[in-house]
Amino acid sequence: MTTTLPVTGGCLCGAVRYTIDAEPIATRICWCRDCQHLAAGNATVNVIFPSDKIAITGETRGYESHADSGNVMHRRFCPACGTPLFSEAEVRPHLIIVRAGTLDDPEVARPSATIWTDSAPHWALIDETLPKIEGQPAPVTTRR
Repeated sequence: MTTTLPVTGGCLCGAVRYTIDAEPIATRICWCRDCQHLAAGNATVNVIFPSDKIAITGETRGYESHADSGNVMHRRFCPACGTPLFSEAEVRPHLIIVRAGTLDDPEVARPSATIWTDSAPHWALIDETLPKIEGQPAPVTTRR
């Protein structure tokens, strides 16, 4: 599927908007414990883009955390409505992770795998048609 460019999106209240001039590199459903916190108990759907292709307008606030993978993560959200928007791993500054729920066109987010399945609760609904990875996947290097 070819994505119509630019990819656009923003937070719930509209105070933060973004434009991405690139197709997604990958999309993953993540069940790590950090993502379960971000998604109020569910998994997050994360779309990975080149970080040099995104333009963000509006104020974001950040939170730094240490993921189970050992990566230092910088998570950004809208300070007005609290919408989680982006994550960036210090070890991969060339990539930005965009929360799929913030995309104007959610069809852009077509998951290619479910990750951190070992952290999912027993009641989690995991798509059996997608590859499952128990923990941290290998770094993304190519298009999906």
